[in-house]
Amino acid sequence: MTTSPLRSGGPPPGPVQVGDYTVLSRLGEGGMGVVHLARRGSDGHRVALKVLRPHVVGDEEARERLAREVASLSRVHSRRVAEVLDADPWGDVPYVVTRYVPGPSLHAHVAEEGPLVGADLDWAAWCLAEALADVHRAGVLHRDVKPTNVLLEGRSPVLIDFGLARVADDPRLTHTGWLLGTPGYLAPEVLHGEDATTASDVHSWAATVAFAATGTPPFGRGPAVAVMDRVRRGEHDLSAVPSPLREALRDALHPDPAARPTLDQLRGWLRSRVDVPARAAAAAPPAETVPEPLPVPPPPARVDEVPAAATRVLPVADASDGTDGADGPWPDWADQVPARAPRAQRWRAGALLLGLAALVGAALASYPWMATAVLSTAVVLVRAGARGGAVRRARREARGRRWWDVPLGVLSAPWHLVASLPGTLVLLFWATGIGLAGALLAYAFAPGEAAVLAAAGAAGAVGLWLGPGAVRLRGPVGGGALTLARRPGPWSLALVATLVLAAGLGAAAAVQGTVWSPATQDPVTALRGALDGLPGLAQILG
Repeated sequence: MTTSPLRSGGPPPGPVQVGDYTVLSRLGEGGMGVVHLARRGSDGHRVALKVLRPHVVGDEEARERLAREVASLSRVHSRRVAEVLDADPWGDVPYVVTRYVPGPSLHAHVAEEGPLVGADLDWAAWCLAEALADVHRAGVLHRDVKPTNVLLEGRSPVLIDFGLARVADDPRLTHTGWLLGTPGYLAPEVLHGEDATTASDVHSWAATVAFAATGTPPFGRGPAVAVMDRVRRGEHDLSAVPSPLREALRDALHPDPAARPTLDQLRGWLRSRVDVPARAAAAAPPAETVPEPLPVPPPPARVDEVPAAATRVLPVADASDGTDGADGPWPDWADQVPARAPRAQRWRAGALLLGLAALVGAALASYPWMATAVLSTAVVLVRAGARGGAVRRARREARGRRWWDVPLGVLSAPWHLVASLPGTLVLLFWATGIGLAGALLAYAFAPGEAAVLAAAGAAGAVGLWLGPGAVRLRGPVGGGALTLARRPGPWSLALVATLVLAAGLGAAAAVQGTVWSPATQDPVTALRGALDGLPGLAQILG
């Protein structure tokens, strides 16, 4: 195997060669090595070329293990798997070549387009189960199934990165006291130090499908030790997964491997939900429109050069803060970034929030004092609840769920109310100022009392949304709006109810005028009466 010569400190004089492959661009990197898009010299076929890191092939024994691993992986043949096509564990620049899949990862797709739903979700679950069945049929375990190791070819998932797979009867490929994999997607028995089995891949399959369905890891986020503790306890959140898939994933995520369904059982159940021939025909990408890879940085000056920071692997005991990046044994923290809601869902949520602003304006135009009191009370309670929720989540991330979390939250509610009050008062004063500015602006164009009050209410609502400390109000309110906007049905009902209520209050203000109850008169009349009681002051003010 040869590598083309490169000039130090400058661009390469020609294409970079690794064995028979010409490096075209860099696709990404992980714990095992750097992945490049390459062209095979004999036929120009594009492949994924993984140049392995020094700690993976550091000595002769490690290279022998890698050679056995590659020989095992070459037995896997499946259209649902990026098969191993070639490898050279013994070269100066050791590498593994796999089929190139020109598509985004499942994680990237969910982050950009939102969670999979309906038939697309069932199809993804089926394809991943088929991929694992083909892997297991060859006597291989994957051991690192997660959203970033699933690529979408057209609409069909393809399982990639067998860098952590091993033959079922081979010795463990991990070093003593080290953890390879992603805690949120590793099975609990692996975290306990036991050998992985096919049931371990079933557990990882379920966690990956749960992410595809919800956009969030089923065992939550936070420090790695907290995530691992939740995995060991089986404390997952599948509430957003549609039934009956939720029940299947719940069984597959059972902490006891013996209690999980087998892949054959899952495939049989999924086949009853998926029209496999029709979906396969619809999901396949057209052969003539295979997408090109996205623009990526050029390959490094030396293909076998790997920064020291990218090759570190920390012992489990030394990484409890969970701060490691994708190159260590801890999760690729891109997996932990909340997925952005689809554009249509965001637009629906925005329309619902505008409806709420209109409702606030109509309520203030009809019953100013009562509306102000109700809105202020709601802001106080929501911000206090948000503060308590943040404290509770931080506590759970640090040491996992406890049975006393709910009673403790109830008992600590008064404290959170008091602690959040200063910030709430600042926000309310800010919103009042914005509301008065809106009232003055409206008075210049429409001096009617109801119109001015409606403008003040809508402007005050904007002030509450954007003012200092508003993040603890935007989070719960915006999250609730996004939840309602996830499906058109509940969103339509909420929007219609909000607009009907706003229209009713606006009509009441137009018919009966503004009701200043519990006061007997409006503030301007009351101020004038007070001035009339002070003749001297009235004369001074003219």
